[in-house]
Amino acid sequence: MQVSRTNELEGGRAYHLIGRIKASSGWHAVNAHGSGMDRVEALWALVSEAREFYADAVIDLSFEVEAIRRPNFEGAPLRRIAATGVAVRFAEAA
Repeated sequence: MQVSRTNELEGGRAYHLIGRIKASSGWHAVNAHGSGMDRVEALWALVSEAREFYADAVIDLSFEVEAIRRPNFEGAPLRRIAATGVAVRFAEAA
């Protein structure tokens, strides 16, 4: 599975769009140990989502932080990382 932050694939391969997909890491306390792995977790979830659509690659990859901070929430502030991208299928066999 190729993953690209741009709209270009390795070797300039042509592709057909399947659609925009989004996946997230789990919710974690903002200061939790191991929270640096949230991007990796979100990326693996996005690749898994792309495979469900028989995609060969994901382009236009981006990450965003989603957070819960409510004044009446009796606990640690929570956050997760969401990965978005466009699932694509190669136009021709390699």
